[in-house]
Amino acid sequence: MAQYREIDSMEGWNETFEASSDRPTVIFKHSTTCPVSANAYREFNEYLNGNAREDADYVLVKVIESRPVSLQIAEDTGVKHESPQIIYLDKKAKVWSASHWSITKEHITAVLD
Repeated sequence: MAQYREIDSMEGWNETFEASSDRPTVIFKHSTTCPVSANAYREFNEYLNGNAREDADYVLVKVIESRPVSLQIAEDTGVKHESPQIIYLDKKAKVWSASHWSITKEHITAVLD
């Protein structure tokens, strides 16, 4: 079972972004006040609790509580901010992203596995 870690500082994001040079990274941007995001969060966790890739890092960013981090992610990845949103990085480049109802365990599995 894979687990995510929450990043809530620019330092945490910068370390995560740099680490994606060596290890694939999946970022889940979550709004704690949005029902659509709550559904996507459940789907993300179902993926992690299943047969998630073990060679990737998983991070969570709460977009309201950590707005500057969320906006920096958009700038660094070139992926327009949306919430909920999932972004798959490899070698500091976006490989895939999805938002809203497109974030499902099946979709994540199809892309990452």
